[in-house]
Amino acid sequence: MSADDRRFAVLRAIVADYVATQEPVGSKTLVDRHNLAVSSATIRNDMAALEQEGYIVQPHTSAGRIPTDKGYRLFVDRLSQVKPLSAGERRAIEQFLSEAVDLDDVLRRAVRLLAQLTRQVAVVQYPVLSRSIVRHVEVLSLGARRLMIVVITDAGRVEQRLVETAADIDDALIGRLRTLLAESVAGRSSGEAAVTLAGLAEKTAPADRDVVAGVAAVLRDALIDHPEERLVLSGTGNITGAWADQPATLRGVLDALDEQVTLLKLLAALDEPDALRVSIGEENADSNLASSALVSVGYGAGEVLMGGLAVVGPTRMDYPGTMATVRAVARYVGEIVGGR
Repeated sequence: MSADDRRFAVLRAIVADYVATQEPVGSKTLVDRHNLAVSSATIRNDMAALEQEGYIVQPHTSAGRIPTDKGYRLFVDRLSQVKPLSAGERRAIEQFLSEAVDLDDVLRRAVRLLAQLTRQVAVVQYPVLSRSIVRHVEVLSLGARRLMIVVITDAGRVEQRLVETAADIDDALIGRLRTLLAESVAGRSSGEAAVTLAGLAEKTAPADRDVVAGVAAVLRDALIDHPEERLVLSGTGNITGAWADQPATLRGVLDALDEQVTLLKLLAALDEPDALRVSIGEENADSNLASSALVSVGYGAGEVLMGGLAVVGPTRMDYPGTMATVRAVARYVGEIVGGR
């Protein structure tokens, strides 16, 4: 074993013990708990080298060492592979998610399951409309001057909008609207459909134009993503326990989760399903999350990215376990949503 590999083994042991105990780790503890096959003096020398290089730090005089953000980053980057979940864990996740009745239920179950399994805060993003195909548009009459427009995408996402009209609408006009919308937007991406809708009224009979223009405007709005409405969080009750040793950071973490800007940017940066991203401490643009780590992954069908999910916790988190859980849940969500 090279000196570099040996020092990484020491760092890995320090990370494991600190995550488990929340206490600084000393050389004697490493000797007692880990079979590093070297002398205490060698471990002390390795710890001194790791500290000099900025991977660990001594929080108090005479205390042991704790990992720094740089140390966690090296640990995560050198994970040779994400440890897969057991067959039983995979079956439990698959069964729990497969019992969902619709898209909303799938995502609620996914985010709740992530929070329970990791004991952190979990967030899931609804399928991004710009990457979805419009499967069907329905026009329903709710009265002489009120319509309900229902849009269903290939991901199972359903958008409903009310349209108030200035004049009465008869069944014949509703029929023409259904045909017109089916021809104009069904089978197109939401972006393409929005472009088509922009000039739709001009292609219709003069008597229908006002109604068509109103319906097209409402439908275009339904096809535009409103990201602030499209995140589901679970596990906020875990915050107090997860950051118990850093009470001063709790307010900032809550503010960041409430504003959601950082989370939206994080998920927007995902570019393909199944690719894990880990953002640690000061790597987060939001200073409120300077003591936090975010593990995120995209979900989708095949190579088509539909959305993302993430876990937010303290930098002192079980990275291998969290990464494996986030990836497993994302894969099942992608299979279910992509198959709807």
